[in-house]
Amino acid sequence: MSGAREAHEEREDGAAPTRWVWTAAWPVTAVFVLSNAATPLYVRWQREIGFSKGTLTVIFACYIVGLLGSLLVSGVVSDRVGRKPVLLPALGLAMAACAIFASASAVAALIVARLFSGIAVGAVVSAGMAAVTDVAGPGRRRLAALLASCAMVFGAGLGPLLAGVLGKGVFVLEAVLLAAAVLVVARMPVRRPVTPAKGAWVRIPGVPRGSGGQLLMGIAVFAPGITATSFVLSLGPSLLSGLLDTTSPVAAGAMAFVMFLTATGAQFAVQRLDRRTILIAGAISTTIGMGALVAAVRASSVPLLVAAALLAGAGQGMGQLGGLSLLNSSVPASRLAEANAALNVGGYVPAGVLPVMAGYLSDAAGLTTGATVFGAVLMALALVGGLVVLAGPPSARRK
Repeated sequence: MSGAREAHEEREDGAAPTRWVWTAAWPVTAVFVLSNAATPLYVRWQREIGFSKGTLTVIFACYIVGLLGSLLVSGVVSDRVGRKPVLLPALGLAMAACAIFASASAVAALIVARLFSGIAVGAVVSAGMAAVTDVAGPGRRRLAALLASCAMVFGAGLGPLLAGVLGKGVFVLEAVLLAAAVLVVARMPVRRPVTPAKGAWVRIPGVPRGSGGQLLMGIAVFAPGITATSFVLSLGPSLLSGLLDTTSPVAAGAMAFVMFLTATGAQFAVQRLDRRTILIAGAISTTIGMGALVAAVRASSVPLLVAAALLAGAGQGMGQLGGLSLLNSSVPASRLAEANAALNVGGYVPAGVLPVMAGYLSDAAGLTTGATVFGAVLMALALVGGLVVLAGPPSARRK
């Protein structure tokens, strides 16, 4: 009776039942399963098709290119015409990516599939995460930030695990998950914008005046964190196969899964802390994680490599939660999808560039050197991110 009473009360004040807040996060999870599902299969494709570590990171970066291009459009369009008109085409594109991945036999096919995946993810991190906040309503914005963020990292970790076990069969299962997400979006209780945002339809996403400090703090910690996990996803399988002398996709998929499972758990663990503390903890975790990465490649240690992945996951998770929470608390609904897009642009630009540079450096000077330089650079960026948060506005101290 109490649950029914709560749902009735929520409908009376215009908000959806709590179960819908959780359900609205499902499309985010479904698309992010696809985002990293190919990770454990890269070593196999590399052996079967034949391409270098540099080409591998370029294939990975095509995902970033698609994502960034999508973010230039999807956030603004979502704030103007609604969440569903952005999410439904994105889910269709994700299904097309599944079909291409399942039959891929050339580098070009992998590039196209990764590009389509990136476009779909760009739509979801802007419109999808904003939809969760819309469904939650003003009184549950903190819950919305937590669920949207956890849905992203849980899906990102589940994809590699399933791929490690199922191989290319993961893309058949993923198509089913995406079909379920289409049904969720079609029934999602979100309204079209009443006061849509103005300005150019295609632009670098930003935030309203007065929210720039919150955006900067979020990017300062989220960017190093997601760049660290991007490195583990793109070159982690090569490192692991070299250390274990195996090309088994299960090992690579399991490492990616526990990395993002740690990201999910870390967010639930720190959700009651103030935003600045969450962000500082994220910066510290990424810094220590990159130190562990350097130590792992220098000592050829699998336990240290796994520790680096776990710390990177925690760093991304806390940076992401802190950044989303800051935006949810300061940005109106009419600009929220664009603000989410701005946070992700700030994070994914270095996440696309730095691993590619590390990949080509690894081809030229060896994987140990490439990983060491990458780790040192990212340690410095994470430290700077922590300092940016310490110097940030007092509003970040609030829960």
